[in-house]
Amino acid sequence: MSMPVWTIAGYSWLNWLGWTWTVSSIVLTTWIVMQRRAPVSTLAWIMVLNLMPVIGLAVYAYFGPQRVKRQRLKRWHHRAALMSQEDLRTLRQGRAEPPVWAVQHAALIEQSCGLQLASCHEVKLLGSGAATLDALLGEIAAARKHIHLEYYIYEPDITGLAVLQALTARAKEGVRVRLLVDAIGSPKLGSREGRRHLAHYLAAGGQFAIFHPRRLDRLRPLVNLRTHRKIAVIDGRVGLLGGINITDDENERVRPQDAYRDTHLLLRGGAVRWLQYLFLQDWGYAGGGQIQGEDMLPEDQPGTVPVHVVASGPDSDSEAIHRAMIDAIHMARERIWLATPYFVPTESALMALTNAALRGVSVKLMVPEKSDSRVVTAAARSYFEELQNAGVLVFEYSGRMFHAKTLLVDQSYSMVGSANFDNRSFRLNFEVAAAVFSTTFNQQLAAMFENDLSACKRVPARRRASPPQRLFEAVARLASPLL
Repeated sequence: MSMPVWTIAGYSWLNWLGWTWTVSSIVLTTWIVMQRRAPVSTLAWIMVLNLMPVIGLAVYAYFGPQRVKRQRLKRWHHRAALMSQEDLRTLRQGRAEPPVWAVQHAALIEQSCGLQLASCHEVKLLGSGAATLDALLGEIAAARKHIHLEYYIYEPDITGLAVLQALTARAKEGVRVRLLVDAIGSPKLGSREGRRHLAHYLAAGGQFAIFHPRRLDRLRPLVNLRTHRKIAVIDGRVGLLGGINITDDENERVRPQDAYRDTHLLLRGGAVRWLQYLFLQDWGYAGGGQIQGEDMLPEDQPGTVPVHVVASGPDSDSEAIHRAMIDAIHMARERIWLATPYFVPTESALMALTNAALRGVSVKLMVPEKSDSRVVTAAARSYFEELQNAGVLVFEYSGRMFHAKTLLVDQSYSMVGSANFDNRSFRLNFEVAAAVFSTTFNQQLAAMFENDLSACKRVPARRRASPPQRLFEAVARLASPLL
């Protein structure tokens, strides 16, 4: 007995399904191709959408490289409003001079992100979450005019509530306090329960904003396009940035056995005003409003350490941090020591690293033995053989999650920031880093890197991996443009 075949207008439902799949495939493929993104990424998304027509579309909606024309226009308006201020014009007059060897590198950064080289009186390396928390709480207590914080992850846990209590106390004393968090990275603080924790802070006059809040009426929840930045600015004179979020996960006093190993940076001096400039852009864009009647960009005496704040995000195609890191790698003549929790390099970044190793530069890569993403860990390991064949030494940090994001080149160049060495940080999220032109700071960062090596295992040239594991790594690498 044959099964009945449902028909619509004389055609079976299988025919209609086939035609629907074909038409949707053509439309979606054309749509992705017209976005003119990197060929590898474009081909990967075409495969996902065509091989998994329903699931693939859902994955693309959540994780795909959404176009940001509207967001770009909105951010441009806030940037234009800041550009009209007299104090910003004054800020642009305080240009510092880079070392002779870094003139073109500084020009590349300025042209790609619009921020000029500045200088600092102090550049302090912070090698743990507890040290960073102590520094932040100390600067909050010393604030006189305003405190601005922007974080990807802000948890209302022991660490987060300690900071919130300090902010509330200063707000009660008349200090202007503004807190900006990312909706995806800080869901608890932005929830109804989180508002309960924020109640005293808001009642004291503290201000709060959420970057790209999640809404039911959004067709796409903007899982990309996050602010992955970690910025603190106090009175426009002291700034902190790097990889450390406000969470117990990065506070070894709360979690002594498994707190993340991470790196942060404290700056004093003129470069802090560019961090302030970035915060003001993000604050206005996130709905915090334009700030008027306050001295946001105070004048400062020139410092002795040239520091270039580098900013990038999906509102621009310039990929400033991506370009800066690749250019710094190309400049290397002696050593390149790269630390990153997520190593999923672009083709150009991978080529830069292997080229440097092949021309005799000492290239060392430090990654976690196990990151908080099994797929990213597998994707990273798929690149090890190619790197090692070129002469790169690969080390895996064991024992706890390694979250530091640093680059050290030769004897005088260093970079510390929020950006991972992957496609998401280079192209899909808002990131910030500081390039420091200093032999002294370079030595400090090198000492920290060497200390971390004591907790690492060097990956052998012929790494043992079972056939299923190698297959998983190969598949993860295939998906790397989407990560």
